[in-house]
Amino acid sequence: MKVTLEKDKENVVKLDITIPAKDATEAYNKAVHKISQYVNIDGFRKGKAPRAVVERHVGTERIKQEAIESLMPKAINQAVVDNNLDIIAQPYITNYNFNIGEDLTVTAKAELRPEVTLGQYKNLTLEIKDSPIEADAMQKSIDNLLNQHSTQETVIDRPTKDTDIAVIDFDGYANGGEAKNYPLDLAHSNFIPGFAEQLVGKNLNDEFEIKVTFPENYHDEKLKGQPATFKIKINEIKEKKLPELNDEFAQKVGPFKTVDELKADIQKYLESQRERTNKQNSENEVFKTVIESAKVEIPQSMIDREANSLREEYKQRLAAQGINWEALVKSQGEDQLLKNLNDDALVRIKNSLVIDKIAKEENIKLEQKDIETKFAQLGAAYGLKPQDLIKQIGQNPEVLASISQQAMNDKVRDFLMENNKVEIK
Repeated sequence: MKVTLEKDKENVVKLDITIPAKDATEAYNKAVHKISQYVNIDGFRKGKAPRAVVERHVGTERIKQEAIESLMPKAINQAVVDNNLDIIAQPYITNYNFNIGEDLTVTAKAELRPEVTLGQYKNLTLEIKDSPIEADAMQKSIDNLLNQHSTQETVIDRPTKDTDIAVIDFDGYANGGEAKNYPLDLAHSNFIPGFAEQLVGKNLNDEFEIKVTFPENYHDEKLKGQPATFKIKINEIKEKKLPELNDEFAQKVGPFKTVDELKADIQKYLESQRERTNKQNSENEVFKTVIESAKVEIPQSMIDREANSLREEYKQRLAAQGINWEALVKSQGEDQLLKNLNDDALVRIKNSLVIDKIAKEENIKLEQKDIETKFAQLGAAYGLKPQDLIKQIGQNPEVLASISQQAMNDKVRDFLMENNKVEIK
């Protein structure tokens, strides 16, 4: 086999591959036999039809393509190894000349990894702002805890308060949804602004109308900024009853004997949360600085491919949430969505290329324990044992490659944090 390389454009090389006539003919005959085993040819059992009959039945071009597909993986792999090519996408055939008894010539193109020029990525001294614990964080935590253990009592002798739960029927005509016996927490409503507020001061079995205006950032383009009228009926009023904050309550919610022990535990959590936030912000600042200082020319073909991958991921996430992709395109505009996808793709590609470059420069390699750690983390996030997670995704090469990349990202981030300094101000 003979291979000649020629620079095509940007990060693409053209491979002119010549396969000796003997090897090409042997591959052609094997292709004939393979095809004859799964096509039905009158008068012959599968796999028993002569070559000439198979050629007439499926055509020589189909057989040649089968032969080339069997030859190319080995040929391209040898070309990649012999020429030390760092390809980032499956090479594709652009032309071939295949005459039985003659050398087979194939022209293929391969996309190479763009060259990354790193800026300073070690011995940096950076600053971030501290993420202090808010003054009312303790009280908010206690309030949340009390709310989680609250009870509800039905009220019949007074109007609704802004802290009640109103069980309502609502009908928004053509401009809004409708529901029966919907429990709406008037103090923590995520409905249209002004909706819950107009339910305060109403009595049991009251029927009335309220008027609201959909916000300008509403997800449905047709409803943005539009007025709407809702028919409301109050079916039930429920009052929240919060437990008393005492030692008995502390013993109920955890391994505490007193309220002071409960508060100490909350304070410990708030401080650990602050530390995690500062750590995350430190990592992000270092990583952002390293990425911004690196230089790399990313071809449009890579961006397009990554954007398509992101779009499919996005569609799947939306579908899981019951959101239609076409409706989103209509509401946000296709041009804006495509721009966002391209911008995200560009960021993701550059991040990945810079991480791989640092790993290469510093000889950072993945070990089995790194993959096991990543599986353990993912298993904990999804509530699965690592071995069960491996069984579920072990047959998917793309997912495994993604997990390996995540593990490498973690190792490079650890390296960057060990070799740079971040001061918290």
